[in-house]
Amino acid sequence: MFQEFSATTRPEDGPKRLARLRAHLAQDGVTGCLVPRADRHQGEYVAARDERLSWLTGFTGSAGFCAVLPDVAGVFVDGRYRVQVKAQVDTGAFTPVDWPETKLEDWLLDHVPGGGVIGYDPWLHSSSEIDRLEVALAKRQISLRPIANPVDAIWTDRPAPPTEPARGYPVKYAGKTSGEKRGEIAALLREEGQCAAILTLPDSIAWLLNIRGGDLPHLPVTQAFAIIEDDARVTVFTDPAKLKGLGPDPAVTVLGWEAFDAALANLTGPVRVDPATAPVRVAQVLEEAGVEIAKAADPCLLPKAKKTPAEIRATTEAHLRDGAAVARFLHWFDTEAPKGNLTEIDCVRALEAFRAETGALKDISFDTIAGAGAHGAIVHYRVTEETNARVLPGQLFLIDSGGQYEDGTTDITRTLPVGEVGDEEKTAFTEVLQGMIAIHRARFPKGVTGGHLDALARAPLWAAGRDFDHGTGHGVGVYLSVHEGPQRLSRVSTLPLEPGMILSNEPGYYREGAFGIRIENLVVVTEADTPPGGDAHRALLGFETLTWAPIDRRLVMADMLSPAERAWLNSYHEGVARRIGPRLDGAAAAWLAQATAPV
Repeated sequence: MFQEFSATTRPEDGPKRLARLRAHLAQDGVTGCLVPRADRHQGEYVAARDERLSWLTGFTGSAGFCAVLPDVAGVFVDGRYRVQVKAQVDTGAFTPVDWPETKLEDWLLDHVPGGGVIGYDPWLHSSSEIDRLEVALAKRQISLRPIANPVDAIWTDRPAPPTEPARGYPVKYAGKTSGEKRGEIAALLREEGQCAAILTLPDSIAWLLNIRGGDLPHLPVTQAFAIIEDDARVTVFTDPAKLKGLGPDPAVTVLGWEAFDAALANLTGPVRVDPATAPVRVAQVLEEAGVEIAKAADPCLLPKAKKTPAEIRATTEAHLRDGAAVARFLHWFDTEAPKGNLTEIDCVRALEAFRAETGALKDISFDTIAGAGAHGAIVHYRVTEETNARVLPGQLFLIDSGGQYEDGTTDITRTLPVGEVGDEEKTAFTEVLQGMIAIHRARFPKGVTGGHLDALARAPLWAAGRDFDHGTGHGVGVYLSVHEGPQRLSRVSTLPLEPGMILSNEPGYYREGAFGIRIENLVVVTEADTPPGGDAHRALLGFETLTWAPIDRRLVMADMLSPAERAWLNSYHEGVARRIGPRLDGAAAAWLAQATAPV
């Protein structure tokens, strides 16, 4: 099993650890400190030794942070985690804070009215974050001070760094050699008058060098920093032993972590630094050395997001393989769930087993979210042996999962009925489905952003007075991160969508204490034809479906669907039957034929 079910934190550990941290901060002469979820790479996934937020507070979500002051410690979480945080932290010691509705700077201004000094680890915060806070806090004489990490100072049994070796990634899947990619990035630097770029995101480095690793759970990367220069030479900073098995490349030099600061100081500017992702310490070292900084996005982000034809072909096959595994699971669930004997963990194990039977599964792409009844309303619920619930008749069951294959990364959510469920659940499910269909059917001009499209998925829910507190979709890599930037379907996204970008399409609805609904497919942005009567000069884009698995028709209120929505659903299910049916046999094939019948 790739997924484990033991609880990794306990709420009762938080208060004593918080007391030790406050004592350490008093010795450091600071009023308080910031404890982010991020590591020095600013990524969503972190190694066990970097799980500072969960170690201190008990909160295990993949986004959030804690602000520790002498009399209050706020744990800031977004809408995905507001139910979860209340169950995982001692609310007598830690105060959950709704973020981003409440901004950190506003909270600090309210809780440190007389001024003070807030310590932060400069390796764990981006330049843009610290710059914004400094401006906002200066009005109340609150200053920020870089300090050695105070959590590390009291975490006596902190895990060791990961040591997994890197491995090469085949060009047949990548579509370009590492040399070609390095040449393109170097040309971009020259075009923009930059001598070098600092890369701090491990998935950017994995993409650039055509390597994959095993340093992080479910994300096949090697933790590293890199400097790429305008002549396409790259210096990588990591544990050199991890890259020994890759063979020499005269254009790539590998050094230890300890060489990074000196290498920065010896650069000739302008040096490109991404203020949104690079640790603020990078800018501090460059500024201290007098090296000119050019603030700009990581140059690998957009090329990585716009998949090559080879990557699209590869991930298309991965999604078909995965769709067949999911169909086998759905057939199994339909057979076993009505008996009333299944638990959430049983379902997670079964789905992973069906994926493993393909012989191609490298890992799951994230811990499977398997929520029965009220657990389905916890957006990023992770079942443990302590929370493991039975899947009972009359409930909705939400299962959000994915696989990591060498040729692609998958992410799919289905909401399933166990026996008969009420009309309220069916109505909400149909509204979510209508929003999902709206995204699938969208045709839009070039230049449109994910922020423009996000409302399409919400409109049916809004009309009914409902909504969901997460983005409609995130970017997805190819045997890389299941949560890839910068492409998004989200209110806050300002990035125009471009052909080759892969995104999730996953509207939902959550009734706390009762049920959760989410339906998710992955799509890829493609060029679209101009319809009759349209502007021939206006270039259009649309979405092509990657995910093929039945959407449960028993939850669909067919009379709520428009003719176009009904036609889309029937066409989608015809596509599922045509693509996935030949990959099944026996009872599973017969079940699929029934599950994909027209509405």
